[in-house]
Amino acid sequence: MNRQLLIEDAVKKINKLPDVKLQEINDFVDFLLRKIDDKIILENIQDITSKSNSYNFLNEEEELYDESDLKEKF
Repeated sequence: MNRQLLIEDAVKKINKLPDVKLQEINDFVDFLLRKIDDKIILENIQDITSKSNSYNFLNEEEELYDESDLKEKF
């Protein structure tokens, strides 16, 4: 089914429901939209932080010393 047919089918089914269920449907649609918005926001935050240099200090640093720098080995 394409998008328009799915929408029409959903509207037909919603029209058959009693009025008391309309608020529940509205709440569920709000929940789905909020879930999509949260996902988009999270993806944008991840994208911004991955491009930022703020967390570069957490990257692995090169080893400054190795075994040859030791005076005594135990």
